[in-house]
Amino acid sequence: MELIDKKYTQKPFMEVPRMTECLRKDKNYNVNIKRIERLYKLMYIQAIGPKPNTSKPSKEHKVYPYLLRGLEITRANQVWGGDITYIPMKTGYMYVMAIIDLYSRYAVNWSVSNSMDAQWCTNDLEDAIEMHGTPEILNTDQGSQFTSDIFVQAVEEQGLQLSMDGNGRAIDNIFIERLWRSMKYEHVYPNPADTV
Repeated sequence: MELIDKKYTQKPFMEVPRMTECLRKDKNYNVNIKRIERLYKLMYIQAIGPKPNTSKPSKEHKVYPYLLRGLEITRANQVWGGDITYIPMKTGYMYVMAIIDLYSRYAVNWSVSNSMDAQWCTNDLEDAIEMHGTPEILNTDQGSQFTSDIFVQAVEEQGLQLSMDGNGRAIDNIFIERLWRSMKYEHVYPNPADTV
């Protein structure tokens, strides 16, 4: 999983067959496509690029519009972005959620968890608001944590507008993706953690 994460962070367009072939050639791992598919699902990653039936929203998720198209971000606390990533450790892995201000690129809050549940994401958002005030818009992907009733209710109670990356919007969260890349390559990979 750590090797997949490193290669995926370098080349997020690598789909399962290419990742499988890469691990077979570069690292002499005897892995098959089914194993790599299972690990992609476990790590909540997928290759960036067109997917079959991407225009069909999930029936159990409410679709929120993308509000940043054409919006000029001119001040702090106007728009925040939130995302989750996988962090390898010497034994196992954890998840990190961060919320950044898209104007200043400042991480207004972040935390680590061993599961990706909606309450964890909600707590991070509420803590960020308590520390830095309420933004006008929160932009996330359409992950189940961010479309859950508990998270959406918290967003609405704070008076925020919820914006979600949609089809063909692979680079909407580019600033937080850059944070993940820096964090992993400058700290996590050179210094894998022994414990949480």
